[in-house]
Amino acid sequence: MLIAFNKPFGVACKFSPEPARKTLADYIDVRDVYPAGRLDTDSEGLLLLTDDGVLQARIAEPKQQIAKVYWAQVEGIPTSAALDQLHKGVNLGDFTTQPADASLIAEPQRLWPRDPPIRYRAKIPTAWIELSIREGKNRQVRRMTAKVGFPTLRLIRTAIGRVGVDGLAPGAWREIGPHAPWSGRL
Repeated sequence: MLIAFNKPFGVACKFSPEPARKTLADYIDVRDVYPAGRLDTDSEGLLLLTDDGVLQARIAEPKQQIAKVYWAQVEGIPTSAALDQLHKGVNLGDFTTQPADASLIAEPQRLWPRDPPIRYRAKIPTAWIELSIREGKNRQVRRMTAKVGFPTLRLIRTAIGRVGVDGLAPGAWREIGPHAPWSGRL
């Protein structure tokens, strides 16, 4: 079984209870499924869950090179030099990221409101970047955008491989059947 879930902001990526915070158990009432990878509590979007340990490891393992696509709302308007750094890989101190596909995009049309909304500052513009990475280390996208001078304000994962979040409202999930178009390959 494979489940696509649109994780809302503020939800912990686990089923066990956590004081004063919602968890996956508040949204998904399916036994014996576990997240294939993680999303930070302050990130939103696509999370895959499965009852297949081999598939779970395959999705989460960076060496599998499965593309993960994010929309990042950043503080400021990224320069072409900043985007070039993201394309080449960014030295984060403890590791250098693999090259990323990164481009400025218009604010996504199919974007849902975030609760709570990000803090609005009249004198500081924001922009949206679409990033595709094949690693997915701890807080990697946030660290990358900050390192090139444009801190992330809002982060949404929109796809993992060929599985996307399209059509899923925050907090909603769907089972992806065995005959899905990406069957056998993410």
